[in-house]
Amino acid sequence: MKRKTALVTGSTSGIGLGIATRFAEQGMNVILNGFGDAREIESLRTGFASKHGIEARYDAADLSRQDQIEAMMAKALREFGAVDILVNNAGIQHVAPVEEFPVDKWNAIIAINLTASFHTIRLALPAMKAKQWGRIINIASAHALVASPFKSAYVAAKHGIAGLTKTVALEAAEHGITMNAICPGYVWTPLVQKQIPDTAKARGITEEQVINDVLLHAQPTKKFVQIDEVAALAAFLASDAAASITGGILPIEGGWTAQ
Repeated sequence: MKRKTALVTGSTSGIGLGIATRFAEQGMNVILNGFGDAREIESLRTGFASKHGIEARYDAADLSRQDQIEAMMAKALREFGAVDILVNNAGIQHVAPVEEFPVDKWNAIIAINLTASFHTIRLALPAMKAKQWGRIINIASAHALVASPFKSAYVAAKHGIAGLTKTVALEAAEHGITMNAICPGYVWTPLVQKQIPDTAKARGITEEQVINDVLLHAQPTKKFVQIDEVAALAAFLASDAAASITGGILPIEGGWTAQ
């Protein structure tokens, strides 16, 4: 995988950072994207480059904005010729009953969790087709397969990602390009941590009850999925060993959707 270039959205923390780290360790050039402290991000970027001997870039594109996504992709293609591996990971969450769900939150979740992936995919595909090789990995969720109360926008977006994954996998199948969706259960990330207070409020229970009776209740293992586990699956899907795996909606959720 050396000399290939991977762009991972939402990669300054959480699952995205775990995936970007794994790719860098394998010798891929990495383009980071996300929000955070500028000094910390620059330290992360330079650390990737010096430790692994790769090219590491950072793009601060706001994935709710089409123009910024287009600029990010154009810059990546200009600098590297192609985005060989595209990981659509960026996501946001809001928890509320549907009749109380803020319209601006709905619009933002659909934009970042679904529409942004449409834009990155459509812009990455031509160069992938020219090389007759590419990997697109969408970080969906167990909520691409099942629903939970109070998460109407998130569940709708993730179900949309599942459909987008299957459709583009079929369109790209004869071009050496695979496209799959990884569907994690609850991973202990900042996104999960931030939704706990809102879930507690929506359900009228304590935050401890949210963790034990809502989040981990859904996973028969009673354990949070680890970031490294998701990163390992992404690295496999990016490899030549996974050339015949495409259109997959692949759960990694401790048995949640087996129930």
